[in-house]
Amino acid sequence: MIRRQEEIRVREVANAQNGKGSVYFHDWLLAEEACGHGRVFSKLVIPPGASIGRHQHLGEFEAFYVLEGKATVTDGEEEVVLKSGDMNLCKEGDFHGVENCGEDNLILLALIMNC
Repeated sequence: MIRRQEEIRVREVANAQNGKGSVYFHDWLLAEEACGHGRVFSKLVIPPGASIGRHQHLGEFEAFYVLEGKATVTDGEEEVVLKSGDMNLCKEGDFHGVENCGEDNLILLALIMNC
C-alpha cells in the first residue's frame, strides 16, 4: 500500500490532554491498519505556544522523536528541553506532556503502542 501525502488524514485536536491551543495529527498509519498493535502513528505539528498537557499512559506506551523545533517536555516529574534528534519514551503507567517552547512549529514523529 502507498499513501501519498495528500491522502494522509490531518486531525486538529484542540486542547489535547488539557493542553494549550491546537495540535495537528498527520495520521500516516491508522489504528485499524495496525493489527491491534497501537493507536497513534502520526507526525504531530505543534505551533509555538501550543501543548499536549501532562497525561498518563495505561496499557500502552508512547515514544516520540523530535524532527524539528524545540520542546519543553515533562517526563514524570522532571522538565527538560528537547531539540531535533532527541526522543521521549513514556513507559506504561508513566506521565508526560510536551509544549512547543520555540518560535517555529514543533514537529514530532509519535507512536502510541499497546503493551
